[in-house]
Amino acid sequence: MSAVARIAVYLLAVLLPIFAVAETPAEDDVTAIRHLQDEQAAAWNAHDAVAYAALFTSDGDVVNVLGWWWKGRDEIREKLKAAFTIVFKQSSLKIGDVQVRMLSRDIAVAHVRWTLQGAQPPPGAAAAPQHGIQLQVLERGEHGWRIASFQNTNSVPEQPFPVAAPQR
Repeated sequence: MSAVARIAVYLLAVLLPIFAVAETPAEDDVTAIRHLQDEQAAAWNAHDAVAYAALFTSDGDVVNVLGWWWKGRDEIREKLKAAFTIVFKQSSLKIGDVQVRMLSRDIAVAHVRWTLQGAQPPPGAAAAPQHGIQLQVLERGEHGWRIASFQNTNSVPEQPFPVAAPQR
């Protein structure tokens, strides 16, 4: 995707909800996007970096839970090949709730809850995450729905904010 197209996708994601009611997702789109999440888990659990990267557009990107930014399907594939050798060698990904919102006929946003077991943290990193939420921008193309942009965030149980400053 060119820089102009990426800006257009971004503007659609930001401005469309302001000026129009987001389209109600068609049931077959929701089913296809949920199926893509099943494919994500299957590729991850097979530790198949090629199959996992194929879920992305050719210029798709990933920001992982550590804030590392991988740009393009080729880099995603190569980084995961390395990660599957030790860090994620024994890991198992389970996809939970998937919420889909259509921004246009061919662009959707999905929030995907996940759990991960068996991961080893990279040297110097904190304990491996076990729960999180992915924010995915998806595009419908000639090969169906693919992930154009992916932000992964660790998740911890929500706690209420304090309503007063602690007394000293």
